[in-house]
Amino acid sequence: MKNLFPRESEPFEPKFVAVLREGYRAEQFRHDVPAALTVTIVALPLSMAIAIASGVGPERGLYAAIVGGFIISALGGSRFQIGGPAGAFIVLVAAAVATHGVEGMLLATAMAGVIMALAGLLRVGSYVRLIPHPVVVGFTAGIAVTIFASQLHDLFGLQLAAEPAAFLPKLAALWHVAATFSTGALLLAVLSIATILLLKRFAPRAPSLLLAVAGAAVLAWLLRLPVETIGTRFGGVPHSLPAPGLPALSWQRLLEMLPTALSFALLGAIESLLSAVVADGMTGRRHRSNSELFAQGVANVGSALFGGLCVTGTIARTATNVRAGARTPVSGMLHSALLMVTLLVAAPLVAYIPLAALAAVLVTVAWNMVERPAIAHLLRESHREALVLFVTLAVTLLRDLMWGIIAGTLLSLLLRRRRA
Repeated sequence: MKNLFPRESEPFEPKFVAVLREGYRAEQFRHDVPAALTVTIVALPLSMAIAIASGVGPERGLYAAIVGGFIISALGGSRFQIGGPAGAFIVLVAAAVATHGVEGMLLATAMAGVIMALAGLLRVGSYVRLIPHPVVVGFTAGIAVTIFASQLHDLFGLQLAAEPAAFLPKLAALWHVAATFSTGALLLAVLSIATILLLKRFAPRAPSLLLAVAGAAVLAWLLRLPVETIGTRFGGVPHSLPAPGLPALSWQRLLEMLPTALSFALLGAIESLLSAVVADGMTGRRHRSNSELFAQGVANVGSALFGGLCVTGTIARTATNVRAGARTPVSGMLHSALLMVTLLVAAPLVAYIPLAALAAVLVTVAWNMVERPAIAHLLRESHREALVLFVTLAVTLLRDLMWGIIAGTLLSLLLRRRRA
């Protein structure tokens, strides 16, 4: 085992511990607090939107951001990583909920956490980065397309009793109920997207996601628009965290959920380490991949115990944290605490948020996920890598993420061997 998983030179220590050892200063705190506030404003609507798109109540996204986000910042190997529910998990979580129920999804999340924590302890974090770049670009684009398709239901206010999880059946089902679209829902969605894009263009420091969602809620209330809201579909959100508890356990249930858990673990590892690499590029720092992987594992176990979704390091929120001036992991821990305060104080207001506005948020997230410059570069520079990209994209859409990564990686290896 020692030869299979060689030790890296990097220390296995959370960055928060390193910061405390160096001495946490008031000047760092003055930068961490506004960064935490900024990330909280982004994370609040996004966490709820991701949970709803995953087929569960919005509160489960908030539980994940509060519990999982805090653990990732406290134990992680990056100074700037912000953890929480990620759009990349929507497809996998929705399929797990549809097939195995919420309890099965929570069990798979906890199992994935154990797998990631063990992988971190065995110091295999660096191996995740060996996945070929065209494969990463391809499955990211596939996830983005799938997220967009999953939002068409609420974006147009369609009346659909049961929405299939698979991509092509989903499109077919939505097409059959296209005549049921709601003008009010479409209006709110278009205005929300326009608000987000205009603010990003002309006021990049403004909390565009929160302002778009809040504006849509006010408009829907003033005009008495007949659109679905969090309150009409879910009855609002609770005022506090639930008591922790384990899902029902049995050997048969564990074996049944193992493939889903492996998919959660693989995607969580890839997404979190990619996010940490992005933060490194923006700051000049270097994250500790194995500490980060271990923290992601513990965070997923913690999130599952409180009924939350899968969590991982999120590129958009991490980049927001860096741009807002964060200095240490304290900003991520404060962001989770502020989300908890919001849950305690503002839970009744959440019920007025239109689902079309949250769908608009995820549509913009899906658009930003697609690495358009990278796709253009691969198409120009290498037909082989472009083929790997499109095969990964196609298999991700038509089968699932795990098979997309496997198919793309195997094809990449075969093409490299043939070239050699």
